Amino acid sequence: MSDLDFSVAWEYLPALLEGLWTNILLTALGFLCGGIVLGSLLAAANLSRYRVVRWPAMVFVELWRSTPLLVQAIWMHFAVPGLTGIVTSPFQSALLALVFNVAAYCSEIIRAGILGVGRGQFEAAKALGLPAFQSWRLVILPQALRLVLPPLVGTTISIFKATAILSILAINDLIRAASRVSSQTFQPVEIYTTAAVLAFAVGLLITLAGHWLERYLKRGWA
Repeated sequence: MSDLDFSVAWEYLPALLEGLWTNILLTALGFLCGGIVLGSLLAAANLSRYRVVRWPAMVFVELWRSTPLLVQAIWMHFAVPGLTGIVTSPFQSALLALVFNVAAYCSEIIRAGILGVGRGQFEAAKALGLPAFQSWRLVILPQALRLVLPPLVGTTISIFKATAILSILAINDLIRAASRVSSQTFQPVEIYTTAAVLAFAVGLLITLAGHWLERYLKRGWA
């Protein structure tokens, strides 16, 4: 341990932070576009009474949940352009694979949260004469949010860690930046340890933000 020299990590910290920003950007876009927007749409489709809506959503969710993200990213970048003629950059391919993967997982979390709201709440909203949109906005979704928030926070951390897999597409993320700097300096322990500390800091911030949001929502509903 006495031979370790972490000054090299400080020297190349800007390169590592640049890679870290790529991971953060992928995590944010993957969570918002995949987890919230597409995940909510898939959850609603899975809860539909119509099979023509429910079955395609179920197939999509099971397909993307049951295959590795690494394979999905490779297919998205190398196979899909050959099949469709649409060429995407490594970052775009990585983001698309991540969005679809996250949407599949988050849709099940959101669906479970909605199902966790008692049927009596639906009936109470109907008895009050609330339109469907207001029933969901004022009665159902606020209660479902309390149920889905903790697992969504955990999923966000998992998304952030999963972005390291996407370095296979040669995007300039934290792991690829660490690999490049390590090859240049021949000090992998110092570089990868610094990368791990940076990743831990981001994960801790996500956890703390989730705890703060939980307490804020509880105060609002108290």
